[in-house]
Amino acid sequence: MSGMRHEDYIRAIYELSKEKGYTRVKEISSELGVKPSSVTEMLKKLSDMGYVLYVKRLFVRLTDKGQREAERIIERHETLVKFLRVIGVPEDVALKDACVIEHTLHPVTVRQLKNFVRFIENSPRGGPIWLSHFWEFCETGNHSCTRHLATIPFDQQENINQKNYVR
Repeated sequence: MSGMRHEDYIRAIYELSKEKGYTRVKEISSELGVKPSSVTEMLKKLSDMGYVLYVKRLFVRLTDKGQREAERIIERHETLVKFLRVIGVPEDVALKDACVIEHTLHPVTVRQLKNFVRFIENSPRGGPIWLSHFWEFCETGNHSCTRHLATIPFDQQENINQKNYVR
């Protein structure tokens, strides 16, 4: 699937359909702030792509394919919000920024961000020690690891540098 607007429509249909299992053109129009004729035009495209079942003047609902796509879109958005929150971005800003950047990231980047967020969430004692170093750096501008690095022989410091873990 490509296209920011396509994804916005799928997400809106998903959210609006939670209670009843379907939604209507008027509700989608209101949610997205677009004209009903624009909604109808997009629904035809999404129907042709197999993402929605659209019965004119009756209802719109996601197909199984559309449901899977909506879940992928929402998971990506939630991952980005969590990542931004981990690095200290206020929630209201994280929500807005995630909406802006989520459509432009490569799937590999999203997967690695998701792995990073899961790593942080599953770390014992509230997160890895370097995360507390990050918070200290944000507050002071000083990197506390440089104090510890000075105690490690220079020829061994290369072993602790980050390797390429992208798979």
